[in-house]
Amino acid sequence: MLHHGRTVTSSTNSEEDGDMPLKSASDILFTERMKMNFKEWRDAIASKPMVDNHLSGNIKCGSGQFQTVFFKMRPAIILNGFSSHQLKLIQQVLRKNFRDLIFVCTFGEDDTSEKKVVYSDTDEDRILLMKDVQEDLLKNREERIKSAIGIRHVIDLLSSERKLIVGHSCFLDIAQVYSKFVRPLPSSIKEFALSFHKFFPHIADTRHLMSVNQAVQKLMKHKSKSLSSAFLLLCPASYSSVEKPSSHSPVTIEVEGDETMSSRFISGAKHEAGYDAYMTGCIFAQLCAYLGIQFEQFSPLDNLATNTKLQKHINFLSPSWNSGTVLDLSTGMETPDPGYTRRYPAAVYDNIVVIWGFLSKFKKQESVNDFLDLKAVLERADSAISILHPLSTILEGGQTRAAKYDTYRDICSSSESKYLFADQAEAVCATSKNQLIENVDGNLISDVLDGVALASVTEEDGIIPSSKNQNVAEATC
Repeated sequence: MLHHGRTVTSSTNSEEDGDMPLKSASDILFTERMKMNFKEWRDAIASKPMVDNHLSGNIKCGSGQFQTVFFKMRPAIILNGFSSHQLKLIQQVLRKNFRDLIFVCTFGEDDTSEKKVVYSDTDEDRILLMKDVQEDLLKNREERIKSAIGIRHVIDLLSSERKLIVGHSCFLDIAQVYSKFVRPLPSSIKEFALSFHKFFPHIADTRHLMSVNQAVQKLMKHKSKSLSSAFLLLCPASYSSVEKPSSHSPVTIEVEGDETMSSRFISGAKHEAGYDAYMTGCIFAQLCAYLGIQFEQFSPLDNLATNTKLQKHINFLSPSWNSGTVLDLSTGMETPDPGYTRRYPAAVYDNIVVIWGFLSKFKKQESVNDFLDLKAVLERADSAISILHPLSTILEGGQTRAAKYDTYRDICSSSESKYLFADQAEAVCATSKNQLIENVDGNLISDVLDGVALASVTEEDGIIPSSKNQNVAEATC
């Protein structure tokens, strides 16, 4: 767009540029002096014959600011020491008085601009000069774009070559890649999965691979599946002090290092990007061995992504660490994870209340302690009446809001984008005030507790009806 738009007018003295009014005496004197200096230099150029693309004699100009050089085999002046305002006045002088002098702005290798005045004695030569300048500017802009793009080239190459991408619990990682290099994240997980699969058709998640082999499942039983824990367990060759956990022969990983090589194999290096990638690769290699893949039988031309022993286990990711589901990127469908053991009770969204908008005093430690004390009261109170006063004390101020989970989901999935959740909620719910519950006074606080918050209070036989007169056996806070 720049090349086809403003290139000519920004790099040469185009006739379309408007004149600057000369309001000050200094501007008038400067333009007159430049006019005399340019005329003197132009006349000297025109009076001397050219020999092998060089002038036959030295050219002396009255202004010390003029240095005669050659630009694309044409005599030129490098304009040094002028302010941006003075350069605009120079362009105006050239445009109005010298048809054979062209103002040109070029860029050097270090991306610094250089202003010149170039002598061109014919219209045909002037057209050729402008064309050359435009091509140089376009080339410079393309180089600047290529330099700025950086990892864009890496992502495009991985996609075009349909490479196998390996990660560990990498759902958020691929979402980040998608949002930065493909397009904004869609509103549904199915649309995201199908769209991402078009760009990266082969994704292997080592966390999912750990659940598809019985030997690995037995090895990982009651063990954390975090990256560092899995690395310690599955890659003992990297830790001389760690006893091999099974009779399985691990894949040998060769790492080129120096005298500090031992520092690579300490858990303290985790969460450094390069070391995390190394651990992920080691885990993946060991898991492939458990699946019966023998790397020594592979040639450099073999595509691991199409290996029959691995292919049926790729493109499956867990949307979150506690979701209990597996997302198939090729279909966009979520299915229960057969190897998942739920560590926490399943969330019942109808029983969830979101509360926000506490006054700034709640940021103080004593207010946090009060809230935790209130939580303990909620968990052992004999009735709802006993909690009204401490709750109203903490939530006083009239700015606290409460909403059901459906409203919370609408707030998060809205196209609005505010920095603070409270601002986001107000923007989304501005036209739906009935979705928000505001504690204007103590009576309304009581209504919040009675009508909404106590919906999460449960007994063995189910949800307790909204009543302040019934005993509370258990509360989830």
